Amino acid sequence: MLHVLYLVHDVSDPAVRRRLTMLRTGGARVTLVGFRRTATPIADIEGLRPVDLGVTRDGRFAQRLAAVAKAAISIGSKLKDTPRPDLIIARNLEMLALARRARSVFGAMVPIVYECLDIHRLVLRDDVLGKALRATERHLARDVKLLVTSSPAFIANYFKPFRQVAAPVELVENKYFEAAAILPGEPEAMEGPATPPWRIGWFGALRCRRSLELLADFTRRMDGRFEAVLRGRPALSEFPDFHAFVDAEPYLSFRGPYRNPEDMAAIYQDVHFSWAIDFFEEGQNSEWLLPNRLYEGCRFGAVPISMGHTETGRFLNEQDIGVLLPEASSDALETALGKMEEHRFGRLKARVLACNPRTWSYDRSDCRALVEKLRRLTTVREPLAAEALA
Repeated sequence: MLHVLYLVHDVSDPAVRRRLTMLRTGGARVTLVGFRRTATPIADIEGLRPVDLGVTRDGRFAQRLAAVAKAAISIGSKLKDTPRPDLIIARNLEMLALARRARSVFGAMVPIVYECLDIHRLVLRDDVLGKALRATERHLARDVKLLVTSSPAFIANYFKPFRQVAAPVELVENKYFEAAAILPGEPEAMEGPATPPWRIGWFGALRCRRSLELLADFTRRMDGRFEAVLRGRPALSEFPDFHAFVDAEPYLSFRGPYRNPEDMAAIYQDVHFSWAIDFFEEGQNSEWLLPNRLYEGCRFGAVPISMGHTETGRFLNEQDIGVLLPEASSDALETALGKMEEHRFGRLKARVLACNPRTWSYDRSDCRALVEKLRRLTTVREPLAAEALA
């Protein structure tokens, strides 16, 4: 069985849980090591107790650098009881910095995979800091065996033109994970609200003040015909007044965190539309990403709203689904949605439901294929394969 040492920047991130589930479903054994953004250590994730590297703060770059430096010193003692892994996956640049140190603990040339699912604005700067960070990334990634990323635009706009990583690239989209096999056939019926008020769901990492203000202005303009429902983890480092802002808006509501995948069907079937827009790093990462909420919302029949010029917009245009805005304004939203009626919404939703389910989801076979690709980077042989060669 392939043993993966998974180094992560935030063990409390729901996306870490999803990747952990994929790896284990695919047949890998995982040791999870990482920082956290919670006050106390995480005791259990999917039955695993993470190796705790301490606390880092969202948006605090200097603090995170100091935490990585401290962890580089202590990681030997943290991993002293961990069996030698067959493979190390480093999620994000700061964990790639720790991967070599972790590898040295085991005294063997364990292959390293670099998983990069966001391109931070700091590495795109054209000043001394940006150039230094890109040079650091190139140095740390000089012998990684595989780059895992989630959007073709990350490759086209960053990794390829800047020549950051020479390794082969594996595109693993931010799809929803299905425990059962995904079979072709008739689209399943998706129950949900059929009549106004029309509800827009903005779920996940809530970090974009411009989206918040745009939804507030649009719903007020529509005078109750539209509501916006927010769920997930607000980035209070970006808008410390988040809760007060939402409470003061008549047609916005924040309904707290949710469990993924347990709550996904219920939360998306409670809304008509899914907000798949992010201006947090406008013109850069936000324009290039294909977010989790895109796949999750479409999987459960919510009609996505996106900007037409982004990678998400191009993706939706190819599928011929969704509502694409030409500009980020309440006027554009009103033009696109303001006269929404039941027959039109029914057609929009039917297009989403008519898509191949594999567009939005991975199943167990995809997990096995991913783990097999990782296994081929190592010298590990599965028992059946070894017997066949004997």
